[in-house]
This record gives sequence, structure tokens and C-alpha cells, in this order.
Amino acid sequence: MAELTIWRPFQDLKKEMDRLFQEFFGKSYFPERWEIVEWAPAIDVSETEDEVIVKADIPGVKAEDIEINIVDNVLTIKGEKKREKEEKKENYYRVERYYGSFMRSIQLPAEIDVEKIKAQYKDGVLKVTLPKKPESKAKVIKIQVEK
Repeated sequence: MAELTIWRPFQDLKKEMDRLFQEFFGKSYFPERWEIVEWAPAIDVSETEDEVIVKADIPGVKAEDIEINIVDNVLTIKGEKKREKEEKKENYYRVERYYGSFMRSIQLPAEIDVEKIKAQYKDGVLKVTLPKKPESKAKVIKIQVEK
């Protein structure tokens, strides 16, 4: 199975810039509160003889904000996380908003029958069941013994 890596270009760039500034000035130039937060759902991939199962933890995202597609045996899950928190008290009013998109792509370990793919979303967990094509299933070859 292919190794999966999360690529976070802005966090990598920030870490490198912080390292350079720290070497030069002796401290981090950018405060932690300005750190760019990128979010990508955690994904589990498992395989049986008949199917590949992908589970993604996507709490707080509505099913209609999630898109799943498969092209060239690569499964892509993308969507947008939206959250708005409003708090009213006697002396103050506060509204916080968070919007962010995410995308995960997974190279699948076998040829998939795209007509039979099923996706279920429950309690913040997306489960995609990808049946294998019959020709991609492992075949056991019986050895004949000659006498």
C-alpha cells in the first residue's frame, strides 16, 4: 500500500522561517497565536479480500458539504468545515467563525468497481466501501504434483 503523507506547505514554511529568525535573533519572530491552522481529516484504510474500506473522521461537517470522487484509482475526499459560535451575555456579545476546506487523496491498492461504491456518514465518521473488481482479487493457484 502506498505511504500517505499530509502536505502542509504553510506550516512547513512557517517552521523554516521561525528556525531562521530564531538562529538570527535568538527567539521566534512570529507569535504562536498567528500560527496558520490547517486541518485534514484522519483517515483509516483497510482491505479485505473483496473490498477496500476507507473511514474518515470529519466531525462538525455536514454530509452535503462533503464530496467524494474517484479518478484513475485515486479516491479523493474533499469538503468544507463551517462553524459559527455565538455567545450573548448581559455585558457582551461574541461571535466566532471558522471556515476551512480540506482534501485527502488516497491511492487505492486494487482496481475498484466504481458502480458499486457505497458511502455512509454517521456521527462525524464517513465510511466509503469500495468493492474490488473480480479480476483484481487474489487468485489461489493450485500446484499439480507430477509423479
